[in-house]
Amino acid sequence: MASSKRQRNANNSSGEIEVDSTSTLQHLKDGQENITETDAMDERINELFDPTSEYKMNHKRRGVALIFNHERFYWHLMLPERRGTLADRENLKRSLSGLGFEVKCFDDLKAEEVLQNIYNVSTAQHDDADCFLCVFLSHGEDDHVYAYDAKIKIQTLTNMFRGDKCPSLVGKPKIFIIQACRGDKHDEPVLARDTVDSRDESSINETTVDTAAVYTLPAGADFLMCYSVAEGYYSHRETVNGSWYIQDLCEMIRRHGSSLEFTELLTLVNRKVSHRRVDVCKDIHAVGKKQIPCFASMLTKKLHFHSKS
Repeated sequence: MASSKRQRNANNSSGEIEVDSTSTLQHLKDGQENITETDAMDERINELFDPTSEYKMNHKRRGVALIFNHERFYWHLMLPERRGTLADRENLKRSLSGLGFEVKCFDDLKAEEVLQNIYNVSTAQHDDADCFLCVFLSHGEDDHVYAYDAKIKIQTLTNMFRGDKCPSLVGKPKIFIIQACRGDKHDEPVLARDTVDSRDESSINETTVDTAAVYTLPAGADFLMCYSVAEGYYSHRETVNGSWYIQDLCEMIRRHGSSLEFTELLTLVNRKVSHRRVDVCKDIHAVGKKQIPCFASMLTKKLHFHSKS
């Protein structure tokens, strides 16, 4: 036996790996080959990885959209008021309602109240809904966003909608939109832009920045995390018209929400926001600075908000 093994090794001096012929072809007792059928498997693989595959968006309801809007904060947090955020709330309410969402708005809730509302929705039945959407308008820090009296870990919010916690949303899009600052740097401007139209002091639309930072976090399959600014940079908000990101997101939703694939729409929002620049701001170092949003997609199919009949 040993001599036969040495003989095979000697004959295989080219370095090729040989296998026993009995392991490559198995024969049945009647002498016919046992060949694995692959047609059904191939069809399933082709269907699974079909690049045109879309989420099913023809359920009875579009789904619930929660908007947590935070303008004022408990004094102990030493966070400034977010002037202009009411414009964001109303803008989002109109745009998301236009997509068919059942929109629920909450203003300046305490952390416990935010978590209770999120929990109530996560434990509700979503069998007849297409998806779920949640918007947080506030200040941010690291992997947290601020409620009125305390900060909340973003992962705490998203974890409530994982498959084991919210089975009726398994395989459905779960979209989180975070309008909050994510750092201590400004994007340097590349192109000049026109100044504001009005110079009347009473109607100047001043740009402010949301404080602190929020980091991009993975959330699991079928989640889409949308951030107003790339990690490490300021998010800008106008005191009259609202934040740049929400303004442009809502405009793109109104224009292309029912026709454009949603991540393509978000890319268009990125482009539009990137063409803005700060014109009027109390912080002179912010004047002329820019912003670029970002999104982290864990979606597994294309997402279209086709109009419901």
